[in-house]
Amino acid sequence: MIPGFYYVCRLVIRMLLLLLTQWQVKGKENVSGQGPLLIVANHINLADPVLIGASLSRKVAFMAKEELFRAPFSRFFMRNFGAFPVCRGRIDRKAFNQANQVLAEGQVLVVFPEGRRSQNNQLQPAFLGSALIALRSGALVLPVGISGAEKIKGLTWMLRRPQVRVNIGHPFYPPSASGRLPKEKRAELTYSIMSHIAKLLPPEYQGNYAELSGETSGIED
Repeated sequence: MIPGFYYVCRLVIRMLLLLLTQWQVKGKENVSGQGPLLIVANHINLADPVLIGASLSRKVAFMAKEELFRAPFSRFFMRNFGAFPVCRGRIDRKAFNQANQVLAEGQVLVVFPEGRRSQNNQLQPAFLGSALIALRSGALVLPVGISGAEKIKGLTWMLRRPQVRVNIGHPFYPPSASGRLPKEKRAELTYSIMSHIAKLLPPEYQGNYAELSGETSGIED
């Protein structure tokens, strides 16, 4: 990795967001200043990982689909911006081990529980991977809701300066776990994670987890 690449890119991305969008970040005070942190967020745009990275003061690492590492330029950027590949559609033990290593070293890891971008901007059924990482690591879990990022596409979005919001919720610890983790326990934590994310989103983004948000406004204070 090139020293300083991450921080230079983050600065450039912040400048572009300020110039080309109406970028708002709420809940920065909920980000712990040190220690392992597992960020779980909805996924509506390819730019979501760098958007989260630009919205936080701490350096983040994130899991990204393996396809993004095939082209030389994309691979160069992804690796130097803290990403590592994960193969979708099967259990990728290497990626999970790397995720646990990031947290074991006291760093910040970003995971998208849905496993892919939502095609209609609404929360989709989540996989159990994020819960497994949380249970294995015991790291503090920080839910994040992203809205408006789906408007960053095409050739004319810069002229409209779309409103992009990153809503950072209250962190929580997963239940303590040891030994074999039954599917029921992983599913229970997955629903909890998604309900926390849903609370941070406007109702039209909540999708499959609208009934879990428990909020009529869809925005957590």
